[in-house]
Amino acid sequence: MSARPRARGPLAALVALFTAGYLAPYLLPTVVGRLAAGLGLGPTQAGLTGSVLLLGSASAGFTLAARVERIGPRRAARLGLLAMALGYGSAAATGSVPLVVAGVVLGGFGSGTATAVAASGIAGQPDPQRASTLGLLSVSAAAGALYLTLPRLGGGHALPLLALAGAAVLVWPVTGRLPGATRAYRGAPVPEAAGPLPYRRAGAVLAGCVLCWSLAQNALWGVSGRIGTGQAGLSEVTVGAVFAVALGAGLAGVTAAGALGSRLGRAVPIGAGTALIACCVLLSAAADGLASFATGEILWNAVYPVVLSYLLGLAASLDPRGRWAVLVGSASSLGTACGPLAGSVLSETAGYPGMGAVLAGLLVLVAAPMTAVARHASGRPLVPGSVRRRGGAPAAFVAGASPAPRALLPQVGAPEQEITPLTPPHHPAPTQSTYHLARPTNTP
Repeated sequence: MSARPRARGPLAALVALFTAGYLAPYLLPTVVGRLAAGLGLGPTQAGLTGSVLLLGSASAGFTLAARVERIGPRRAARLGLLAMALGYGSAAATGSVPLVVAGVVLGGFGSGTATAVAASGIAGQPDPQRASTLGLLSVSAAAGALYLTLPRLGGGHALPLLALAGAAVLVWPVTGRLPGATRAYRGAPVPEAAGPLPYRRAGAVLAGCVLCWSLAQNALWGVSGRIGTGQAGLSEVTVGAVFAVALGAGLAGVTAAGALGSRLGRAVPIGAGTALIACCVLLSAAADGLASFATGEILWNAVYPVVLSYLLGLAASLDPRGRWAVLVGSASSLGTACGPLAGSVLSETAGYPGMGAVLAGLLVLVAAPMTAVARHASGRPLVPGSVRRRGGAPAAFVAGASPAPRALLPQVGAPEQEITPLTPPHHPAPTQSTYHLARPTNTP
């Protein structure tokens, strides 16, 4: 009865930490827009500042991919939240462009650190797909609330940055539920050796594809406002309403992904979802009115978080210690950082419809290898002894490419108890005199 509440504590802390770390990419459009309006930066300069923020986040993930357990999840999370509070807070408190950029870089590194700790911990959960879905649902709800609240509080570059710093402060108390450097998420001791990184080829392919996948998404997102006002002829109020409805569709998509779970596996949602996103990109980029623009944006934002949740779950399944989850998440942040610049260059070179065709082709191109990885390399290693094959060998060791040390596998169920060996009593060896022949008894 007491094991279940203890398991929920770390999960709630990981979801909160995921929300704080992932909030910066979700608020990137309003951060870039406020920087341009509040500091007098041009669109390119403001976009580069936002890209620097995400590059700092990606660098933190690449740096901490295999070091979270060594540092300790609680300590690493608190360092990341502290960097977020100091970086974003200092950037909000000054109007000097160099100081704002320095604060944004520090805050971005803190966001990446928080995301790395959350991704590493989510990978160690019994159901990483469900944990990733809860994290995306939480960050989508928080971003939606901020998008509805920030425009009512006036202009200036400080408000979205203060919101990011405030999220770090609010999440700080729950980090006490995270383990330190000497204890793992599920109660198992931290392994002394890092061990080889499993599924290296599949993980590298997945990370590269996710980088291109995120780049294509954010290349369109970076110019969606201009497509609505310039090409589709809509007002800013109408475009904002479309984005609000699209964000609500994203919440519905995340909820649907959580309800669907693993019933369809991972290959079908990733492959078919990415192909559907490519169609939405084509429709949005070629939009010439409200109907086509709204349909493309709303459907795209509904499918995008669904596919993302399965990608995060796939990365988590490749390594229970969360190293591939952190590396794939960092690759996603790198693609997100390069997306707005790629969208601007493509739209200026080939126009919005041409940009949509290039991005849709890129999405279709990466859908095949991501689906192949989901089909052939996904699946959490089973705990030894939980499922045995006909010959009595644990399925966890039969299915894997190489046997993983027991310390690297997630512990499921109650911890094993020591069994006291029983010594049979000693009896002297019987001799022939001990036995008697059976003879008939003489009866009177």
